Amino acid sequence: MANKNNNIVVVFDFDKTIIDVDSDNWVVDELGFTELFDQLLPTMPWNSLMDRMMKELHDHGKTIEEIKQVLRRIPIHPRVIPAIKSAHALGCELRIVSDANTFFIETIVEHLGIRKYFSEINTNPGLVDEQGRLRISPYHDFNKSSHGCPRCPPNMCKGLIIERMKMIYLGDGAGDYCPSLSLKAEDYMMPRKNFPVWDLISQNQTLVKATIRDWTDGEAMEKILVGTVNEIILSDEEEEKEKMLSSDHCKISVVGIVHEPLLPLSLQVPLHLVK
Repeated sequence: MANKNNNIVVVFDFDKTIIDVDSDNWVVDELGFTELFDQLLPTMPWNSLMDRMMKELHDHGKTIEEIKQVLRRIPIHPRVIPAIKSAHALGCELRIVSDANTFFIETIVEHLGIRKYFSEINTNPGLVDEQGRLRISPYHDFNKSSHGCPRCPPNMCKGLIIERMKMIYLGDGAGDYCPSLSLKAEDYMMPRKNFPVWDLISQNQTLVKATIRDWTDGEAMEKILVGTVNEIILSDEEEEKEKMLSSDHCKISVVGIVHEPLLPLSLQVPLHLVK
């Protein structure tokens, strides 16, 4: 098993990446407030709308426990959790960068038993107030100042959140496009195929310096993610060997979408971690 010195950060979007749906829409739809949501959607930013919808739920007698129950039955592909556990077992640092909110994400990952695998969750604050109402605030307070990125919604620019390390970024939405442009040549971008971020990247792949490897579902995510992590680890080990031998080396970065299946390299993960 790899140790923690590989310096690989795997960044996951949450909605439609870790889980198979949008958590905001899931809660609104499951509790019967879709019509009101659709009416208000054109009138305010999404983040502000979700705070308003939590007020509507509270005013109509919906409790925090009812919201939690809805979140606990959210659909997820059966291979996503093994993918997360495998990447962690290989020594990667895992983070979530999402335009959902802390209450939704924490409730779901705690229920799934995967909270311990993530070192950071970067998302919009979601806190229950004294009246028992869930309040959702913007990650970036756009009422005070702008984050300055024209590509992203006013409450969050994911490109400003990600840090400079060797990174694998997984996402599906238009909000994941900005951080893909911030990745370096030694990084990897894993867009979900035929989702908005994949469409944006496909328009001009040369704008993304990182190696691009697309995926379709949780099974493909697991195979491609684990294979990529192993590839990085073996590459780092080879570089260390070459340095010790004081020989010259040349690293070639290929920019282009590599379609699944990507054959995973040998994976040494204890079986109890992937069940």
